[in-house]
Amino acid sequence: MRVALFVTCVNDALYPRTGVATVRLLERLGVTVEFPAAQSCCGQPAYNTGYRHETEPLVRRFDRAFRAYEYVVTPSGSCAAMVRDAYPRLGAKAAAEGRGTELAEAAARAAPRTYELTEFLVDVLGVTDVGAYFPHTVTYHPTCHGLRALGLGDRPRRLLAHVRGLELRELDGAEECCGFGGTFAVKNPDVSAAMGADKARAVEATGADAVCALDNSCLAHIGGTLARRGSRVRPVHLAEILAATEEEPYT
Repeated sequence: MRVALFVTCVNDALYPRTGVATVRLLERLGVTVEFPAAQSCCGQPAYNTGYRHETEPLVRRFDRAFRAYEYVVTPSGSCAAMVRDAYPRLGAKAAAEGRGTELAEAAARAAPRTYELTEFLVDVLGVTDVGAYFPHTVTYHPTCHGLRALGLGDRPRRLLAHVRGLELRELDGAEECCGFGGTFAVKNPDVSAAMGADKARAVEATGADAVCALDNSCLAHIGGTLARRGSRVRPVHLAEILAATEEEPYT
């Protein structure tokens, strides 16, 4: 099976080890992973800030970059949700404004082939035990886009349950937003920081060594809050946990 990796801006610029972990994991499972160099931002920051028309060229670019692939896999719930949920709405709005169906057609090609990593593993590859080894206590924060927009449900937890050596600690108020929300954190910094503090306290209360999630943007917010509190809990993307083995441990 051949797939395209949509690494996302945040991972490419700030957390490249998550992209590397995703490739290692998929290749270990027998998947051929390619990286289309023409990929760029999915447009989520602009779209969430209200710049709908400025987002449209990025829909077209995504379609061109990934059109040759049956599956596009991304280690980000929020960016997967942008493609799956927002792209069709952008296309429908453009058509309703009398600007043709070209954008809607691009969205219709891109949306159904784009998968967040855990749903690709569980739904397409049909695996929950990926041969991972992570001998630490971990708590899991289900990020908003994965939980609400994509409806990932228990897929991430099912994968974590099969990681050897891992002890999963329950997170109180797990389904509450961490407060990041992309540009929300910039526009509403006080509210964002207060929500982040609530999440950090809940994470620390688990006594876990690490907090994992599907989005590094959320982990940056939670991790930054934890660091300012002097916490020993480290943020780790789920892909990095799943990629770790006894032969190639997480470091």
